[in-house]
Amino acid sequence: MSGHSKWANIKHKKEKTDAQKAKVFTKIGKEITVAVKMGGGDPASNSKLRDLIAKAKSNNVPNDNIERCIKKAQGMQDVNYEEIVYEGYGPAGVAVIVETTTDNRNRTAGEVRHYFDKFGGNMGQTGCVSYMFEPKGLIVIQDEDGEIDEDALMETALEAGAEDFSGEEGVFEITTETADVFAVKEALEAAGYTIASAEQTKLPNTYVELTDEDDIKHMSLLLEHLDDNDDVINVYHNWENEQ
Repeated sequence: MSGHSKWANIKHKKEKTDAQKAKVFTKIGKEITVAVKMGGGDPASNSKLRDLIAKAKSNNVPNDNIERCIKKAQGMQDVNYEEIVYEGYGPAGVAVIVETTTDNRNRTAGEVRHYFDKFGGNMGQTGCVSYMFEPKGLIVIQDEDGEIDEDALMETALEAGAEDFSGEEGVFEITTETADVFAVKEALEAAGYTIASAEQTKLPNTYVELTDEDDIKHMSLLLEHLDDNDDVINVYHNWENEQ
């Protein structure tokens, strides 16, 4: 799940329990199923499937699991998933985008709306917050020991096709066009760098900082319930100070 380009967010995601990791695998599997049903099982001719395979590998999904998922999807004739995006506001006007893959849009819409209502927000119309975000690729490299030459890394990233580069407190964030993120990741790995996170995401243009304790609690619960829902694939928000 994605919030914004803050290392605390990404580090939090990487510290998931085994059960949470299994849930991530399940969510990616649903995405792969949709991609295969829409464009076939050959990643050479299905660019979305190709990107999802790269995403799965970035999340440490075993190759055997990926192959089984593709074969299973090719044989599924009676299950039809559709991708639906919901938009709304959390407490104090935090913008939230929820990407889902579902075989029952009424169930999913009802559950997502319930989460917004229960935790101090409201679900809005399509387009109500998406204009606040920009689709990007985001790669994070951690340098806790301070051993990475920042100039050399920046040069390698930009030569590989990165758009932007920033470094702060031992963390380097590399921004790319959405379609380029996995190619840039592979180039950096080939150059010897260890990638902490690589994903296609949506980066907010502005952020909202929550100071009220109730708002912070409710926003945390909203994200937690969305993350736990099997139909929800990705969540993007512009909460500045996610705990």
